[in-house]
Amino acid sequence: MSKDIIDMLPGYTGQEMLSYCERLYGIISQKKDVLSGRGKNKSLVSVPKYRGEEETLERIINSCKYYKEMSENPFQFRDYQKDIIDRGSVILSSKRFLYLAMEVRTGKTLTSLGISSKIGAKVGLFVTKKKAISSIEEDIKTLGSGTKFTVVNYESLHLVCDTAKWDVIILDEAHSLGAFPKPNNRARDVRDLIRRDKPYVILLSGTPTPESYSQMYHQVYGIPGNPFAEFANFYRFADKYVSLKQKKVNGMFINDYSGGKESIIEAMRPYTINYTQSEAGFVVKTKETILSVPLKPSTYELIAKLKRDLVVEGKSEVILADTPVKLMMKLHQLCSGTIKFESENSMVLDLSKAEFIHNRFKGKKIGIFYKFKEELNALKQVFKDSLTTDLSEFEDSDKSIALQIVSGREGISLRQADCLVYYNIDFSATSYWQSRDRMTTKDRLENDVYWVFSEGGIEHDIYKAVIKKKDYTVKHFKKTI
Repeated sequence: MSKDIIDMLPGYTGQEMLSYCERLYGIISQKKDVLSGRGKNKSLVSVPKYRGEEETLERIINSCKYYKEMSENPFQFRDYQKDIIDRGSVILSSKRFLYLAMEVRTGKTLTSLGISSKIGAKVGLFVTKKKAISSIEEDIKTLGSGTKFTVVNYESLHLVCDTAKWDVIILDEAHSLGAFPKPNNRARDVRDLIRRDKPYVILLSGTPTPESYSQMYHQVYGIPGNPFAEFANFYRFADKYVSLKQKKVNGMFINDYSGGKESIIEAMRPYTINYTQSEAGFVVKTKETILSVPLKPSTYELIAKLKRDLVVEGKSEVILADTPVKLMMKLHQLCSGTIKFESENSMVLDLSKAEFIHNRFKGKKIGIFYKFKEELNALKQVFKDSLTTDLSEFEDSDKSIALQIVSGREGISLRQADCLVYYNIDFSATSYWQSRDRMTTKDRLENDVYWVFSEGGIEHDIYKAVIKKKDYTVKHFKKTI
């Protein structure tokens, strides 16, 4: 906040700050009558009661203007958000960190900003994914929070380490910090920043532990006072909180730490507020439609040869599928008309899916999810200038948008889309459930989601697995080939 403006008081709204500043103005602008002149020229003159306070008066006047604009902001928190802000502020103030486990589209971003303002944080850092930055900045502008926020993506944390000392850090999509048994780079970066500044910490996620309760440890391990602080590392944490198993990988047995116990969630309960779409009053119905598209005969011939010989040699490139995992991946690519060669080069082989989507949804503003980078190239070849990959351009134009499934499944809203169209499907159940909900808002009663699968392709089998909240694995694949 500008030094020419009175800082927002903890727990005050814009209207309350306006009233406060107006009271200050009424005091500091008071005048008094004094005698001026001599003899017959004496008269009462009105002068400022508090002399030498011109700068203070100017600051109060500027503050009145600032908070008047803020108080006229039409944004209002929903009742459940107000309740969460009140409860969350108490938890954050006493325990120094809070986990908002609020389902997608329930407004966890704005709620976290409201909590930051209520506890009186002056300077905040909001860490999110790159594609979500513009959306977060718009939310900050909409709310007019008393906390001055800087918004960065996880990969840019090193750029802000020395720029300020943060009062509060908000970690969006916090489950992305949950790799185990070793922490990933972003978890380490976040830990180092928290150790330096000792800020309040708010973690946000609609799916805190999408695959295993064990994912919770590295999300909070850098926060002082977290419920697992007694454990020096994940392995010591696992001694108490994980049912250890062994699994066979490439002929060797390795430890499997995915069996996190429910006691992990119990330990986190005092620091966590859960909220669902159902509790928020969402009555959205998502209608899913599977559309089958025939590929070119040459594509089916290539698929058949690869299944039979596990290798296809061309004049300058080779497709090699000498393991079940590689065969699964290559067939997945070919079923959408693309391929990545053994040389690491890749190319579009078949535009059938892209052309089908363009023709089937002509005249509609759609959100398209793709998996492999060559699928985006295929879409660009067909859609040309009517397609964008930029969220701001999508919102401000009639163009459709194409997003990679993993990077686009979290932290953004595609509420302006007429429908969602999947060029391909990811092996991850998390990707399925998060990305299909990108259009949901409280006022939208029905979402249309279309899956474009190749006739006879692997996508149908992947879909059967992920709708049951199971990742599609080589185990599933071996049963179908």
